[in-house]
Amino acid sequence: MKVFKFLAISLLALFSACSTLVLKPADFSWPVEAVLNIDNNGNVQIQRYSTSFNTKDLFFKETGDSLGYQNQQLRVIRDVKGYYFMAADNFKNVYVFKNNGGELQLEKKIKISDSTGVTNPAFNQRPPLIELTFGKDNNTKLYLSEKGITNLEDKK
Repeated sequence: MKVFKFLAISLLALFSACSTLVLKPADFSWPVEAVLNIDNNGNVQIQRYSTSFNTKDLFFKETGDSLGYQNQQLRVIRDVKGYYFMAADNFKNVYVFKNNGGELQLEKKIKISDSTGVTNPAFNQRPPLIELTFGKDNNTKLYLSEKGITNLEDKK
């Protein structure tokens, strides 16, 4: 009888150890965008969310200038799925990154301008989408997901 109890307890422990703990629903969004000053080494730090990363490669990809990050601000917001959306003045694209084991990995580059980069970009939460406003009076609006530009009505 003791052997049977031991086996039963062992099996229960084994099965409970194999199951994956899932906490849901989860919302990874930030309520507002972060506007970040970039230091002389190309780094930004989001103190409110304890996040930091280097922007040199991002600015080089966008501008072709290895020092393009200097004297710039990066605009970053995180959506409900945990994707990071990034843009800056004069960017022609919004970059969407995902967390990949201690790195930010590019998920999608969303073209927002064909000729010159946009001015005065700003992000807002419009769950489940991210709203990007830009232009002199922020009167141009695009709605973004990790897949690209989408129609606001499609997500309601």
